[in-house]
Amino acid sequence: PMKLRDAPSACPSLWRSLPCPPAELRLDLVLSSGQTFRWWESSPGAWTGVLGGRVWTLRQERGRLWYTVYGEEEDGCPAGAATPDGAETDQILRDYFQLDVGLGALYRAWGAADPLFRKVADDFPGVRVLRQDPVECLLSFICTSNNHISRITAMIDRLCRAFGRRLCCLDARPVHAFPSLSALAGADAEARLRALGFGYRAKFVSGSARAIAEGIGAEGLCRLRAAPYAEARRVLCALPGVGAKVADCVCLMALDKAEAVPVDTHVWRIAQQRYGAAVGGRSLTPRAHQEIGDFFRGLWGPRAGWAQAVLFCADLRKGQEPAGSRDQAGGVRGRDSHGDG
Repeated sequence: PMKLRDAPSACPSLWRSLPCPPAELRLDLVLSSGQTFRWWESSPGAWTGVLGGRVWTLRQERGRLWYTVYGEEEDGCPAGAATPDGAETDQILRDYFQLDVGLGALYRAWGAADPLFRKVADDFPGVRVLRQDPVECLLSFICTSNNHISRITAMIDRLCRAFGRRLCCLDARPVHAFPSLSALAGADAEARLRALGFGYRAKFVSGSARAIAEGIGAEGLCRLRAAPYAEARRVLCALPGVGAKVADCVCLMALDKAEAVPVDTHVWRIAQQRYGAAVGGRSLTPRAHQEIGDFFRGLWGPRAGWAQAVLFCADLRKGQEPAGSRDQAGGVRGRDSHGDG
């Protein structure tokens, strides 16, 4: 197996860096707060995960984002020489973290519009929305109903090990790519997912994979980035196991709909209790989703989903002790006790 690289000092020639101050990105907040389930803290301050079919370790030091990319094994031998082109890998990270979006200015605008945001934001700088692969994002968020982050992370890991291509082995830990649609659309996929502990989500994951594979395809899903928000949402909601909340998570985190605000019971309560918004009736109907989303879009503007991600991260952090106490309180985006996502 290859050795994990945890800092540039150990092997400088294998690392590259981009300028990126903590006010623009905090890896520890962004990679652990339920937007993605494919990164782990491999050593203090170092995050290892899979992005674009490659394995990366990232860390931040002195206003720079450092990264190293591991070569794939070929016939069991680590291909150390397969260093990808630097300009290309820089661009993959820029795109994934949407680094062209200036976060400082957005925080100031949201804070000016919303005193509650201003109060929270100082403690939680650098929270931005990732731009993820639409297939991975969609199938991951289908697994989030009635669930919490540590359990979802373990499920996605089992999914990748069972159905995904093995990329490399780091310190004896095998790392796999996210499975292809065809792998998850196979005839036996649902039964295998059930055996992996996916429960009722098994038929939704395999059913959605099949519906996309036989329908618009991964390319069609990607093309929704250029479609209006309402249309992207409608297409997603037609898939098995996808409700308004999961659709909004995918719109926000994979389809460039920065205005999408994923709403669960927790967000609904925040709108009513903290903001005094008269939105939604007695249950989270599609109309209530729309009203609550519209309320926050009116408050925070065209990147309302990004502002909500900051508050979400803050709530998650503050609610972390004791661990798991808020699992069923709808505290995690895309997860709540009502399974309405």
